[in-house]
Amino acid sequence: DAGDLRCAAWSGTGANILMGGGAVLIGLVGRAYVPELSMLPAQDTENLYPLLARETLHPALFGVVVASIFAAIMSTADSQLLVGASAVVRDLYEKGFRKGEAVPDRHLVLLSRAVVLALVVGALALGWAAEDLVFWLVLFAWAGLGAAFGPTLLLALYWRRTTRAGVVAGVITGALTTIVWYLTPVLKDAVYELVPAFALAGIATIVVSLAGRPPTDTEETFREMEEGGAPEGTVARPEV
Repeated sequence: DAGDLRCAAWSGTGANILMGGGAVLIGLVGRAYVPELSMLPAQDTENLYPLLARETLHPALFGVVVASIFAAIMSTADSQLLVGASAVVRDLYEKGFRKGEAVPDRHLVLLSRAVVLALVVGALALGWAAEDLVFWLVLFAWAGLGAAFGPTLLLALYWRRTTRAGVVAGVITGALTTIVWYLTPVLKDAVYELVPAFALAGIATIVVSLAGRPPTDTEETFREMEEGGAPEGTVARPEV
């Protein structure tokens, strides 16, 4: 209901601010604590976080920090493997190539295991042979996702005037700006592509939303969210 939407909006925003702010703070503190790249193990900036933890925390807490890094890696890896296997087996194979046929569960399980194994081998090979490519793909993907969906999501949650056309314009503008900015050496060297793409996506969302017809029922929905919940027996569904 509207109360849950309001809670989700604030809690989600707060959690992302804490996570993003913590990452930025670690980078700034590390820049001051380790002014030269040569001071890092293997001269790799990825070692900054473990180095700061080792130098500033008790050995027991340092062990917890290191364990948390591997726990985060493992929890993300197994989730991605399962999602990938499910997409291949359920969406492509069962609902695509074998649509309308009765596929035995045992067959699907064996195929899922084979897909997981193939994904693991492929990921290991790619990480071993093209480490820089993997890092670039991660940065590029986060820039595109952040620029395309970040401004539109924030505006949809906090601005009553956001429209469907504005959201579409923001997503397209953010994605295209990310690609063009990255592929232009002069622009890429000046600033990370996420920054201009995020700003332009937000501007596009606002301009297109203001140029179109105001959404219906939005005022009522926002008012219910601010009051902490929708009337009993109703569910607020804004139309954009």
